[in-house]
Amino acid sequence: MPEALPQDPPGAGLGLRRALMGPLLSMEEKAVDFLELAPENWIGVGGRYAAGLDTLGERFPFVMHGLSLDIGGPDPLDMDLLAGVASLVKRFDVPIYSEHLTYCAADGHLYDLLPIPFTDEAVHYVSERIRVVQDYLDMPLVLENASYYAQAHKDMDEAAFINAVVEESGCQLLLDVNNVYVNSVNHGYEPLAFIDALPLDAVRYIHIAGHFDEADDLKVDTHGADVIDPVWEVLDEAYARVGALPTLLERDFNFPELDTLLGEITQIRNAQHRRLLPALDLKA
Repeated sequence: MPEALPQDPPGAGLGLRRALMGPLLSMEEKAVDFLELAPENWIGVGGRYAAGLDTLGERFPFVMHGLSLDIGGPDPLDMDLLAGVASLVKRFDVPIYSEHLTYCAADGHLYDLLPIPFTDEAVHYVSERIRVVQDYLDMPLVLENASYYAQAHKDMDEAAFINAVVEESGCQLLLDVNNVYVNSVNHGYEPLAFIDALPLDAVRYIHIAGHFDEADDLKVDTHGADVIDPVWEVLDEAYARVGALPTLLERDFNFPELDTLLGEITQIRNAQHRRLLPALDLKA
């Protein structure tokens, strides 16, 4: 019989950051439902961090969210990176590998996630690279709708570009509701209209995070603050459209006490529970 595929973890997860290693190792078993790790930060790591990673991997399911695949860039795909990703997938039975629908390198890493031109040419180019990744890993690549602040060139809008990439490549989507909100303010559109224009049957996974208010009409996606009420509202509406999919709370710096982060995990779980209640009532 074929080997069973790993199952997506339900519920709410937290990013595995080295600065949080101590608190995460000491938290209760059911405090979160899964942990998300950036493979670039853990490939080849040894010593106490490797030991901590193994311990957490025994206690919690892992998913992975990459930072440097550079799916839309001009440089060749980094096959050494993909080999490291494949090793972690096998080591921890990881069901989801997600990345950003962006580029981040051109003759070397740029250390930023930059928007791909929204053109037919880019759709074909990116889709071919996605297929290479999916064939190599033997799993779907899950790509995030990215935040961006300027777009060099476009022949279509962002939602149309995402639809075209999903259709041509067969990839899946990571719906980042904070990015939807940030982009809606910065680029002047309705967040729910944008979500409704996406290929919602391709959404597999959700992110939520905080951001920085530079001005009333400029929000910066930082992952360094608490989630605000309008973003929680977008999450509720996303669940109404795609169901209570596994959802990750992103926090990359300005870490509060773990109890504060777990309070936001509880908010995610409550939102998921509200979405599940009608289904439960119908079965009663």
